[in-house]
Amino acid sequence: MEGGELDDDTGVTQRISARATGAPVEWEADVVLRDGTVAHVRPITPEDAEGIRHFHSLQSAESIYLRFFAPLRELSDRDIHRFTHVDHHDRVALVATLDSEIIGIGRYDRIDPRSAEVAFNISDHYQGKGIGSVMLEHLAAIAQEMGINRFVAEVLPQNRKMLTVFKEAGYEVTHHIEDGVVEVSFDISPTEQSKAVQLSREHRAEARSMHTILFPERVAVIGASRREESIGALVMRNILAAGFQGELYPIHRVADRIQGLTAYPTIHDVPQPVDLAVVVVPAAQAIEVVKDCGKAGVKALLVLSAGFAEAGEEGIRLQEKLRRRVRRAGMRIVGPNSFGLINNDPSVRLNATLASVIPESGRLGLFAQSGALGVAVLASAARRGLGISVFASAGNRVDVSGNDLMQYWIDDPETDTVGLYLESMGNPRKFSRIARALAAVKPVVVVSSGVSSFAAPPGHRTRVTNVPPQAFDALLRQAGVIRVENVHQLFDVAQLTLHQPLPKGDRVAIVGNSDALGALSASACVSWGLRVTHGPVSLPPQASAEEFAAALDAAFADPEVDSVVAAFIPPLVTQDEEVHQAVRNIVADHEKPCVATFLGMRGVGDDLSYEQDGVRRSVPAYSMPEDGIRALNAVTRYAMWRQRDRGTQVAPVGIDRLRAEALIDGFLADSPDGRALTREEARELLGAYGIRVWPAVEVSGVDAAVAAGTELTFPVILKSTSPVVRHQPGLVGVRGDLVDAEAVRDAYASLTQRLGPLGADRFVVQRMAVPGVSCVIRASEDPLFGPVVSFSVAGPPTELLGDVAHRIPPLTDVDVTDLIDGVKAAPLLSGHRGAAPVHRAALADLIARLSVLADDHPELSSVELNPVNAWTGGVDVLGAEVVVRPALVRKDPGRRRMT
Repeated sequence: MEGGELDDDTGVTQRISARATGAPVEWEADVVLRDGTVAHVRPITPEDAEGIRHFHSLQSAESIYLRFFAPLRELSDRDIHRFTHVDHHDRVALVATLDSEIIGIGRYDRIDPRSAEVAFNISDHYQGKGIGSVMLEHLAAIAQEMGINRFVAEVLPQNRKMLTVFKEAGYEVTHHIEDGVVEVSFDISPTEQSKAVQLSREHRAEARSMHTILFPERVAVIGASRREESIGALVMRNILAAGFQGELYPIHRVADRIQGLTAYPTIHDVPQPVDLAVVVVPAAQAIEVVKDCGKAGVKALLVLSAGFAEAGEEGIRLQEKLRRRVRRAGMRIVGPNSFGLINNDPSVRLNATLASVIPESGRLGLFAQSGALGVAVLASAARRGLGISVFASAGNRVDVSGNDLMQYWIDDPETDTVGLYLESMGNPRKFSRIARALAAVKPVVVVSSGVSSFAAPPGHRTRVTNVPPQAFDALLRQAGVIRVENVHQLFDVAQLTLHQPLPKGDRVAIVGNSDALGALSASACVSWGLRVTHGPVSLPPQASAEEFAAALDAAFADPEVDSVVAAFIPPLVTQDEEVHQAVRNIVADHEKPCVATFLGMRGVGDDLSYEQDGVRRSVPAYSMPEDGIRALNAVTRYAMWRQRDRGTQVAPVGIDRLRAEALIDGFLADSPDGRALTREEARELLGAYGIRVWPAVEVSGVDAAVAAGTELTFPVILKSTSPVVRHQPGLVGVRGDLVDAEAVRDAYASLTQRLGPLGADRFVVQRMAVPGVSCVIRASEDPLFGPVVSFSVAGPPTELLGDVAHRIPPLTDVDVTDLIDGVKAAPLLSGHRGAAPVHRAALADLIARLSVLADDHPELSSVELNPVNAWTGGVDVLGAEVVVRPALVRKDPGRRRMT
């Protein structure tokens, strides 16, 4: 059965079949291969029998021998049954498909409880695309879920490709030759090297797929029209007007020529393979167009057509059908409902957008989701005189997103700063990971309305999130991203990063010719946390250009200055041009950034441009000093992030993952829908990760309370477990320092009398902790973000003021430190007003352990350690609440997959 002839329901049928055999749905994934094409990975099913036969029939004799160690030209019915019938536990098999045709097979068979034999078979026609590496990643991740931590394989010595797959995966591989066969063995537990290899492969593949879209040699416009007012005609005009350097093919059913170019009835009639098809047909026709493009070998699609998910339920169904069809054909798609693409590279010169006037070529990469904002972004860049390298609008973001463009920009030598306008986010964990890699080499400026369900525009596929907005802010800070409030601020920052060096620190000089502007500038610096170490220097309005230059030169030369703010009103004597020349000449002589205010100017015009070390730069001008200083502060914080050590990923010792996994599986086996754990269950689970929760004994009478106090050893504390009083300020439901049985009896009587009328007379007895700072540490599993770790100081800072810091695992040691210091009440931990400082290392270790626990186990819906008593000698976890739920499928799992 030929895969290309299957209908749109084939993939759905295969997924239903896989689920019916017990294969987890999360094992299915679309992945980008080494050459930028897309393959689908899924569990094998009995319905794959004929597909396996067809796959085998196309393999060369050499490939068959290397896989089976024998010239097995045909597979027997028994072999086919064994290959296609697996239990998805001890025997797991995956297939990689392209247009529903099997192009790769990977499987493992358990040998013993901790090891399995792994084998692969990759189509001769698709070797060299990295399919074997993808299959190994996915099988290794599945095997670890099943308790397997070691793979073995038997490989013929001449099968160098497969030996290379194992060798280059980043694992510690051992070889042993016996009877002419290489026996390979390696631990599949993730290592820093194996994770780095996986991420590097993902980066290269996704960047390559973007290169295919952005650097097409042959472009077809499907929906080109002879009507001048039509969108198809507009796109054609814009591509031609920009001077596209490749071949352009209008597609029209009846026209012979359109805008001077030969037109073709269908994509199949184009004489050369098409790299990028621009689709502007009505939404209802788009599915057939995509089907034709897949059969014609088109590599990527740009769909400008509207009428998809943004148009309602029918549009949602149409968009999902479009996505499945594109993925099955191995293509990538920008859109639908996209505003278009621009690549100003001289070798391409592509303007496949609805904008007839675009910014000049430059070094700013821009990404926007909606078309309307795409118009605003391009217009604002043009007004500022900022040239762009690449612009892309994702539209409904059914496939290509800002993550893909960031992967491309990491290595793009033509882009120095990246600006993103995000209206929604489909995969925050992956965004954070890629943004961190990009921000390490280039500034990333983000405008975002947030990640709530209210912020997501119609048509965007995204999950509801339960985290507060502060968690999204924390994610951006972790990644080194510069977040701004609007498009104007985006370009305020971009014109500074594109044209000035990064500051070395936060010390600022202020020079101008107005006392009012000087005072305004100084106040703005102080409010943003910048230190004014020079000035404000205010020259008289009648000062000459030479005096301006001397004052600026002194500011730049001051070793206590990292950045300079120049703020001028029109001088009374000197011409504006002379002042501009003085400023740019002085700035050109120094390697420190400068932001300038010349009333009436904004952007990076020719008046303030200069050449420095062979690079064309400009002094960025702002209409008011506050705008420039806000941008300078953002860039300063980014520069300091670049300079600091970002730490190493936390890896606490003494963790028993298998024990924790067995416990969680047991809890969910008893309660498939999930539940809150008992106090003892929580203690046991947390103990597997080295988190020791102090015992607390529930008591139902005064004699039981006395017995518990004696067992735990005095002094003890008696406290109510009722939520009515647990979070009340003060010690409403608590009696402490109970040093003997009599003290316990008195406390029990007192609390019973006081709380009985409230129904809050349910108590526990616990040892009395050393006085310290009471903290709350939480971890929760969010549908969109995955695990989120929070920290706060208990009491009013948490409950009334919302003084809570958040971070997204995996965390580095620096992230943990930032989390602790991220609350306003952090000075309480450092010895506030003479108190002894807490044991920061012990507190950091506890947070690290909880973060790893949450990252390892998505079944943990929430974990709250409350209270955590931090003191000079360590930390005591006095209470813990844990809720388990069936695991959500995370958006960024431990194996490559597209969202």
